Amino acid sequence: MTQKQRMLSGMRPTGRLHLGHQRVIAYWAELSEIYESFHFTADWHAITTQFDDTGNLRDNKREIVIDWLSAGLDPEKCHIFHQSDIKEHAELHLLFSMITPLSWLERVPTYKGQVAAFAETGKDIATYGFLGYPLLMAADILMYRPVGVPVGQDQLPHVEFCRELARRFHHLYNVEIFPEPAPIFSQIEILPGTDNRKMSKSYNNYINLSDSAEVVKEKVWGMVTDPARIRKTDPGHPEVCAVYAYHGFYNKDAQQQICANCIKGSIGCGECKKMLTDRINVFLDPIREKRAYYENNPEVLDEIVDEGNKAARKVACETMEMVRDAMKI
Repeated sequence: MTQKQRMLSGMRPTGRLHLGHQRVIAYWAELSEIYESFHFTADWHAITTQFDDTGNLRDNKREIVIDWLSAGLDPEKCHIFHQSDIKEHAELHLLFSMITPLSWLERVPTYKGQVAAFAETGKDIATYGFLGYPLLMAADILMYRPVGVPVGQDQLPHVEFCRELARRFHHLYNVEIFPEPAPIFSQIEILPGTDNRKMSKSYNNYINLSDSAEVVKEKVWGMVTDPARIRKTDPGHPEVCAVYAYHGFYNKDAQQQICANCIKGSIGCGECKKMLTDRINVFLDPIREKRAYYENNPEVLDEIVDEGNKAARKVACETMEMVRDAMKI
């Protein structure tokens, strides 16, 4: 790989990825043409909320890598690794914890909200690890000294936390080790859930990248349509229909005509869903083909992660050498 500025991103391995994730992965693939890209499965982060249910963690890590590769990440153009395989992440997190004011962690906007949300389900996640997850995230990022991190608007406070921490470290030890990473925003349109709400695992309103053609059909046929439309000949209201929204992503050339036919009452919801089912399955077929390859060749998958771990560890060791030297450890 040619020397480029670095970019880092990761995902928590909490289950298989869905169509909404595919759009993010495709964007990561675009960025890998510009940056030296590092992508990691954030398995330690997964434990911050799933500490009592880790039985599927190893399988989930493997599945998420298969999803990444199947949906467009090229291992020749990026580094794919597991967070827990690079022990330097834990060391940097520990050292950062020595200089991070407690108030910085307590003011992270998502902390109290998530603790309260989990409390409503009867689960207490107010642990030391969960309080410190923004610090672990900052260690993950700063370890690779990237110039940017792909994020959504809701993750901006975490990037700013990371930048503040870099400035504090530099001030305390009179060094300049970490570039202050900038948020990399995409123009990705957000795919709604199959019920027209925000796509979420808690709502079970998504189509997985690994779903079979039959499962896709079942999920599309269960999608929310215009509740005011009783008969096929009734005029429809496409703007409230999840199926119509999905046509905008997977059948864009025909969406305008579908809209007109729906409003006129000349196309039924069943026909509309059948067209969408066909289009989504055509879209997913190449992803399924790649998935089958990696599932049938586990040694290839292991080699990709091993190579990614080596690349990540090389940079992590370089960073930790500078950090230890700065802190006189």
